[in-house]
Amino acid sequence: MSHRPSTNSPAELDVTPMPLAKYPPFHEVNGIDLPDRTWPSKRILQAPRWLSTDLRDGNQALIEPMDPARKHRMFELLVRMGYKEIEIGFPAASQTDFDFVRSLIESDAIPQDVTISVLTQARTDLIERTVSSLVGAHRATVHMYNATAPVFRDVVFRTDRDGTKNIAVSGTRDVMDYFEKYLDSDTIVGYEYSPEIFIDTEIDYALEVCEAVMDVWEPDGDREIILNLPATIERATPNVYADQIEWMSRNLSRREHVVLSVHPHNDRGTAVASAELAVMAGADRVEGCLFGHGERTGNVDLVTLGMNLISQGVDAGIDFSDIDDIRRTVEYCGQMDVHPRHPYGGDLVYTAFSGSHQDAIKKGLTKRDADVAAAGGDELAVPWTVPYLPVDPRDVGRSYEAVIRVNSQSGKGGIAYLMSTERKLDLPRRLQIEFSRMVQAHTDSAGGEVTADRLWDIFTDEYLPAPADSALHPWGRFALRSTRLTTAGEGSDTELEAVLVDGGVEHELRGLGNGPIDAFSSILRQRGVDVTVMDYAEHALSQGEDAKAASYIEAEVEGQVLWGVGIDASITTSSFRAIVSAVNRAVR
Repeated sequence: MSHRPSTNSPAELDVTPMPLAKYPPFHEVNGIDLPDRTWPSKRILQAPRWLSTDLRDGNQALIEPMDPARKHRMFELLVRMGYKEIEIGFPAASQTDFDFVRSLIESDAIPQDVTISVLTQARTDLIERTVSSLVGAHRATVHMYNATAPVFRDVVFRTDRDGTKNIAVSGTRDVMDYFEKYLDSDTIVGYEYSPEIFIDTEIDYALEVCEAVMDVWEPDGDREIILNLPATIERATPNVYADQIEWMSRNLSRREHVVLSVHPHNDRGTAVASAELAVMAGADRVEGCLFGHGERTGNVDLVTLGMNLISQGVDAGIDFSDIDDIRRTVEYCGQMDVHPRHPYGGDLVYTAFSGSHQDAIKKGLTKRDADVAAAGGDELAVPWTVPYLPVDPRDVGRSYEAVIRVNSQSGKGGIAYLMSTERKLDLPRRLQIEFSRMVQAHTDSAGGEVTADRLWDIFTDEYLPAPADSALHPWGRFALRSTRLTTAGEGSDTELEAVLVDGGVEHELRGLGNGPIDAFSSILRQRGVDVTVMDYAEHALSQGEDAKAASYIEAEVEGQVLWGVGIDASITTSSFRAIVSAVNRAVR
């Protein structure tokens, strides 16, 4: 016997065509050794401070940056959701950004408890322009940055460590000077400093620069400083970023007056994990964008971060109760679509196509309904434990109707769920199996997804008379026009008079039996059809004067065992119609 070599064998990996030598591991470039790290045993028990940079970092990365109307709409969304720190632009970069900052201030559009933030590079002229844009603001933060990583010192700015530190120090002095020149005592103003490209900056040098900045700013109990440590280009696993943040948090002087902030990007696709581990490592604040907009692969996604907290019972302080409105607004303002698989907010994230998933969800929802009813209707008294759904879709404004959708991978559970939620039909298990085969045959031949409306067409065409206003063609040998039941007394046979259409011809017939169903079966025998009812189920579809009932009959007809369905205002008549349905299917 011979065996095929594993495709993951070392020999094969050695001949990969990828240019691996170009990419040294991060630990060889800017590694950190923190053997006594404490963050792995920490838990996030409260939300960090959030800063949305949708109007700055998110906006500058759009194919077409937002116009003023879209900017205002985005700002209104962020305020409505509950964000208290919002970076609204780079006023020294363009007249458009400057005018937008002024428009928010002059129109009194900024709530008293919201702090706006504006970004500037560490250049005197840009700092002055930036601070001047804030005249009249109630609460504001100036966010100044300069790149500190070796590749930027050596290649981009051609300066050494002392020169780079001096840029940060002199820029901080400029910020303070222009605060005095432009802003009066009514403005509550703060300062944020970022050693840009922090993740690639030598950790001891990043600390040195931050300490030098604090020596100028002199934070104290009434004068905090925000030190923002960005993973500007995500180049290491999230645990490395967490080690860097914990090291800085331990070694910063005046730590009690420092708001330690993180700004993860998503170049490796792990920005959410990096942010969460950074908070565990001591970060007090997170900067990001709704749905992760931003340069290249984007900033960390504030929606995912917030909803992750909520899924653990932690108050994020943000209102995600209408996530579709949030998504639509972000898509309108940014003119970019949110991916249908995007966590929590994508079109398909609460959707199951797989049959086994659908069955588990359906059973989980049914069990939850029973548990909530047993708890007196108190939803909060019952933990959320529905399979495959990390949060209740209703909590973010989604409906259960969108949870299960049908395609060729679906099974009876998903189909039954849609029939229940969309049409209020609780199909018996064996009927579910029978009908799912028909749907499977349809998807195998037609392909694609079967919508709830198409599912109903398939069901109607097979089990129910086609409505006059539908595109379906009526069929079936028999149709029931009317019935009248009489019973002489207890223990007596049931007499049934019926007007039955057979092949387009009406017949007035009379049958006797030990009950309505037996009496109707005797009428069908008069027309040459032998039917034996094997199982029967019924339920109301609605309540009130216009209520209807559904009946499900499993019957043996001329040697075939199959189901029929009937719907009528009378539960008895609906059972007759179900028998007609089964017979018509048998002789089709």
